[in-house]
Amino acid sequence: MTPYPRADALMEMLFPLWQLVIGAVVALVVVVASWRLARRGPSRMGTVLLITGGAIVGITVFGILSARTV
Repeated sequence: MTPYPRADALMEMLFPLWQLVIGAVVALVVVVASWRLARRGPSRMGTVLLITGGAIVGITVFGILSARTV
C-alpha cells in the first residue's frame, strides 16, 4: 500500500500530459533538424535518409523480438 494514494492519482492524471509534452518537443527537434539538413543539399539528405531508415528498421526489429513471449 502506498503512503500517499492521492499523489499516485495525480501522477496518473498528469502522465499523458508529460507524454504529450515530450512528443511535441521531439517532433519540433525533428522538424528543425530536417529543415537544416534539407538546406545543406540533396546529397546529404540522401545519406541521412538511408541512415534514419536503417535505424527505424533496426529499432522496430529489436522491439518486435524483445516483445515476443515464449
